[in-house]
Amino acid sequence: MEEPAATAPATLGEEIICAEQRTVRSTKTDEQRLALIERELRTGFETLAGIGPAVCVFGSARTTPDDAEYGWARELGRAIGEAGLAVVTGGGPGTMEAANRGARDVGATSVGLNILLPYEQRMNPYVDIGLTFDYFFTRKLMFVRYSQAFVIFPGGFGTLDETFELLTLTQTGEAVRHPVMLVGEGYWSGLLAWMRSELLGPGRISTADLELARIVEDPAEIVAIARSGTDVAG
Repeated sequence: MEEPAATAPATLGEEIICAEQRTVRSTKTDEQRLALIERELRTGFETLAGIGPAVCVFGSARTTPDDAEYGWARELGRAIGEAGLAVVTGGGPGTMEAANRGARDVGATSVGLNILLPYEQRMNPYVDIGLTFDYFFTRKLMFVRYSQAFVIFPGGFGTLDETFELLTLTQTGEAVRHPVMLVGEGYWSGLLAWMRSELLGPGRISTADLELARIVEDPAEIVAIARSGTDVAG
């Protein structure tokens, strides 16, 4: 049976991940891929080097402006900005937009680190410093390198991916222990209970690992923890 023709990659991320697969056409050489990755890293370092202390807000791109979580994230963005901190998000719509919008409301630095996807993601209009990445791994590095605290609202696979990558980097010592605050007790409590039962209980993680993040609901407390830069468990 004749194999189907290879399709063109939808993104550069797909191009590099599927480079060895017959179903997706390779359009770059390894040298070209390395050059593109180096350009993204260099642009990120040069653009973000001067933003100062920053708080990263993660959350769903699908949160609508009439959702209570949107208003909550906007309020938090304002509080972070009023404290003299920059707000960094994934640059997209939904909760990310709300946090950037709150920062814009008070004239604080509003940063969006967008990702080029074939659907869903676009740069929201409340970003002052915006970068669009082709590769998830270069984008994730910028979040961790330039944020001193992380606030994580409810979200989907992307939000959970960012959360667990951040916790893994901290657990393994690849990243220093920045405060990680989870907003939305109803969303996070079930996952934390599962982690206590299925990860901590059998010894797959330690008690200290479980304490790398905690639920924090009050914007003033979130800002105070972010400004202190101390352990969230302290």
